[in-house]
Amino acid sequence: MNQLVAPPATGEQVADHEPAPTADRLVEIVTEACSGLADVDPRRVIAETQRMRYTGISKEELALAPIMTARGLVEQEPNYSVVAARLLLDKLRTEALSFLAGQEVHASQLTMTERYAEYFTAYLNRAIELGALDPRLAEFNLERIIAALRPERDRSFGLLGMQTLYDRYFLHHGGVRYELPQAFFMRVAMGLAIHEEAPEDRAIEFYELLSRFAFMCSTPTLFNAGTTRPQLSSCFLTTVDDDLDAIFQGVKNNALLAKYSGGLGNDWTPVRGLGAHIRGTNGTSQGVVPFLKIANDTAVAVNQGGKRKGAACAYLESWHIDIEDFLELRKNTGDDRRRTHDMNTANWVPDEFLRRVRADEQWTLLSPDEAPDLHELYGLEFAERYRHYERAAEAGELSVHRKVRAVDLWRRMLTMLFETGHPWITFKDACNLRSPQQHAGRVHSSNLCTEITLNTSADEVAVCNLGSVNLPAHIVNGELNHESLGDTVRTAVRMLDNVIDINFYTIPEARASNLRHRPVGLGVMGFADALSELGLPIESPMAVEFADRSTEALSYHAIVASADLAAERGVYPSFDGSLWSQGILPIDSVDLLRAARADSELAVDTSSTLDWAGLRDRVRSSGMRNSNVLAIAPTATISNICGVSQSIEPIFRNLYVKANMSGDFTVVNPVLVRELKDRGLWDDQLVAELKFHDGAIANIERIPEELKRLFATAFEIDSRWLIEAASRRQKWLDQAQSLNLYLAEPSGRKLDELYQLAWCKGLKTTYYLRTQSATQVEKSTLAGTDGRLNAVSPVAQACAIDDQDCEACQ
Repeated sequence: MNQLVAPPATGEQVADHEPAPTADRLVEIVTEACSGLADVDPRRVIAETQRMRYTGISKEELALAPIMTARGLVEQEPNYSVVAARLLLDKLRTEALSFLAGQEVHASQLTMTERYAEYFTAYLNRAIELGALDPRLAEFNLERIIAALRPERDRSFGLLGMQTLYDRYFLHHGGVRYELPQAFFMRVAMGLAIHEEAPEDRAIEFYELLSRFAFMCSTPTLFNAGTTRPQLSSCFLTTVDDDLDAIFQGVKNNALLAKYSGGLGNDWTPVRGLGAHIRGTNGTSQGVVPFLKIANDTAVAVNQGGKRKGAACAYLESWHIDIEDFLELRKNTGDDRRRTHDMNTANWVPDEFLRRVRADEQWTLLSPDEAPDLHELYGLEFAERYRHYERAAEAGELSVHRKVRAVDLWRRMLTMLFETGHPWITFKDACNLRSPQQHAGRVHSSNLCTEITLNTSADEVAVCNLGSVNLPAHIVNGELNHESLGDTVRTAVRMLDNVIDINFYTIPEARASNLRHRPVGLGVMGFADALSELGLPIESPMAVEFADRSTEALSYHAIVASADLAAERGVYPSFDGSLWSQGILPIDSVDLLRAARADSELAVDTSSTLDWAGLRDRVRSSGMRNSNVLAIAPTATISNICGVSQSIEPIFRNLYVKANMSGDFTVVNPVLVRELKDRGLWDDQLVAELKFHDGAIANIERIPEELKRLFATAFEIDSRWLIEAASRRQKWLDQAQSLNLYLAEPSGRKLDELYQLAWCKGLKTTYYLRTQSATQVEKSTLAGTDGRLNAVSPVAQACAIDDQDCEACQ
């Protein structure tokens, strides 16, 4: 959002001929924006807005003035975020109605409630006329559709959510937005119901879920549902084969897949390493790194027309001869031609490597052209074949190989992870041994955000379609409401399954794979908010238990929903031979991982509370509509829309400034503020102390200990609690979860213990490692801090708070 020009010191008033809003309308819209909200004062917003007016102020600046005023008060009272959102909504209404009418039109929220039917019809017709929306949307029974709209829900957003929608999601023409929030949700719902037998009924059902924030589709679905190019899928995974045509086809596929949004995960392990022989030219290979540089630059070049950055992640197995160069791709020093500053990287780690690390044994690096089947093997079969190649190398039968101490390579992995945030640590064997689709191929990598674990090959590009359940919306009377959660999940899985058939596929390999396996990824968001509502500190056995039970319920209802769809629509084509077809559910596949590991290598709690025996029988008899149904994604953007915490993340700060593509936003934890108000502790001095301590409350003396535990921030907690909670979730998931880990005072020992614990706890993947800078930031400009210095920087090293990368998925 553009900043206002400061008013002149002389305090000149706006001339009579200056544009709207007039004084009367300013009072009207601000009063309406503040209605129903506690502890906000419309007079304060009006007075400050009037002060900002000056001779020569533009119409745009004048429209922004009340929004900026309310925005500046958020740190003192979180409800001003809602006020600012409603004022932005008024600006949007004027923009949309004026565009459709061809002349300037203003409408209050009350007036708009009466005009929504007229507006929606005009909006839909104009969008179709402009080629933005599918003409088939006009074939719906619009009388029924319009009757289902709930205009009052336009007032449910905070500023971050409304600004994000305004900047990046709403339909526009020539930069002018003409799509209001409820029209947006209904457009998405209609787009997802377009093939249904009763499209109006389903569209209304889908709309209710979205507009109540009970569930939210991923960003590509929100961008493109109902449009003439409905690319709705979130994640694409590819394997790059070992020849020049395949390599550059892989780069081309990245560009085509990124064009219409979506995050990319590329498996580069098959590409031969540095020094390997090239038969066609009788030369030697330059290895995988130069091609990764090309993939990096492609991700930068194809950025969806500026809507979002292109984003990709390269995966490489730990035995690849180029692994040491791969570890350094994100360094800021060295030969820039061998660096990928914009592309993510991840280690694809087999169990055998961790065993060598724990036993302090040697590890042999190989070139995949001389050991091609290692790429396809996992578990005990991989370990046996890997030892075969080690013996061949010692016998001089392999031309490219090198021995390293496993511990030394592991330390380099962790060092680079700490220094650059990459490569992430992901576990090959857990992903494959627990995959429902073992009979149909291999999982060779994860995706951009490490929650997708689907098969890929030279002929199959894996596709996953994501959406997330809002956990706090299903907390009723102090507990998780299974009935409402079941209803939400049933509808959500149907929506995600519809994506597969509606989707616009940019490459044939993606279409073939998606239609054959039909995977979806249902996840959750708002976990930290749910804990706060339940009064459960994240560092507690009760929080771990809630992670277990809530994910068990999610898993149960999602599997039931897919089985119901199979009975209605048929099983997915590759169902026969899958773990599902054998009655092996995700919770049961833990035993397959246990069988491939020693007792000391797996410590997973497998307790359960629901009727899993009955569900096994049902899945065997009716089948599954989807090869995979569960994956917990980061929800970097859609959680902002819903106004809840991201995914399964802990509270980052209780007060901080969030930066993303829509600007900088003050974020305050409203639940903490509510608790402090109840105790008479919320005042300007406490705001200053929160700033001084970078949004952490542990060192604020007057805050009670129980609140300090309940609202402990990410860097105040022991990440072992996060791993334990993640382990409890992982047993229920057929895919994985985007798990960030936090270390306030990192060390080599702590990193080693943390990531070995993740492996022992059966996690399939980990995501970013977030650490804090040790530098100090002066707080002399903050009222109430007396120029003191704080202990740490508020910026998380290794990944921006905003997670721009993960926005390509969510």
